[in-house]
Amino acid sequence: MTSAGEWVIWNGSMGIVDTVRLGPVVDDATGRPVRLAPPYDVVGPFSLDELETHGRIVFGACLVMSQRRWREDQDALRIAARAARRALWDQLDRDEDDDAFRTILDLPLQGRLTAVDIKVAFRRLAKTAHPDAGGSNEWYRRISEAREALLAQLD
Repeated sequence: MTSAGEWVIWNGSMGIVDTVRLGPVVDDATGRPVRLAPPYDVVGPFSLDELETHGRIVFGACLVMSQRRWREDQDALRIAARAARRALWDQLDRDEDDDAFRTILDLPLQGRLTAVDIKVAFRRLAKTAHPDAGGSNEWYRRISEAREALLAQLD
């Protein structure tokens, strides 16, 4: 494999895939450290020997790999990156929902909740939220959903 050819840089979390060239190779006592050429010259130094041996190297959140290795691995890399991004968004949604559910049940936004905390808050609100007690179907449904969601997070 030649260090002069084009390589691929992949950052799945940022959705970056590009062809790159290597910067100057320096032969020294530690091997052949190299950086990518501009504009990706912040990636490095890494071992050119390792890159040529394995066909790819991890540097921070980036993978630098040969064209051949990219063709072989790109589907799996894209699927894994998509799953990781989806998990992050799901976690962010859960965090936002958690605040909303706590607000609905008039619970503190910070700190650990117990099942007893959640059930007591629900019962307190259910006394006035239930349609038979002068509340509405919508309000009772919302506090019920908040209770169930917060209890499910404890499991």
